[in-house]
Amino acid sequence: MDLENKKEAARKKSLGELGELFALKALVDQKFDKIRNLNDNTMNETFADIEGEKDGIKYVISVKARNKYQKNGKLNTRYNLGHDVYEKARNAEIKYNGSAHWMAVQFDHTTFSIFFGSLKSLNGSRAIPVDKCEKGIIGETWVFRKRHYFDFEFYSNQEKIKLNSTDLNSFNTLNI
Repeated sequence: MDLENKKEAARKKSLGELGELFALKALVDQKFDKIRNLNDNTMNETFADIEGEKDGIKYVISVKARNKYQKNGKLNTRYNLGHDVYEKARNAEIKYNGSAHWMAVQFDHTTFSIFFGSLKSLNGSRAIPVDKCEKGIIGETWVFRKRHYFDFEFYSNQEKIKLNSTDLNSFNTLNI
């Protein structure tokens, strides 16, 4: 694996871990109890990342953290759950005696949003339609475009602009 691929893999893994931290906080804010990060015991647990309870109901939750925008600058409207998500979710429901849910954590350079819903609400789709979540059509909006205060550069999937000395000289002559 070349260096760029290693960097991209590290960026995605870190973004996922950041999303799980935000998810844990969101569950606490939503008054969930007995919250447990399943990846603490088994890295990459099948389907579920987190389990928790609310009002006597057990939940197994798959957390998907993504950049709001794709590399090409277009809105990232669908967060894939995997081709066999329903089979994996059913196994997690049995193993943890809970109901399969998803949480989408959307990041951009200055804000984040969190959406939550049942796997059943996706009606057989294998992706979370975040554009429909934003419109209130699917799932619940727990956080919407709230300001975060961390340096997002490492997590961004956008190309970094590299300036050479000629570019900098041109920039300086603009007197900005």
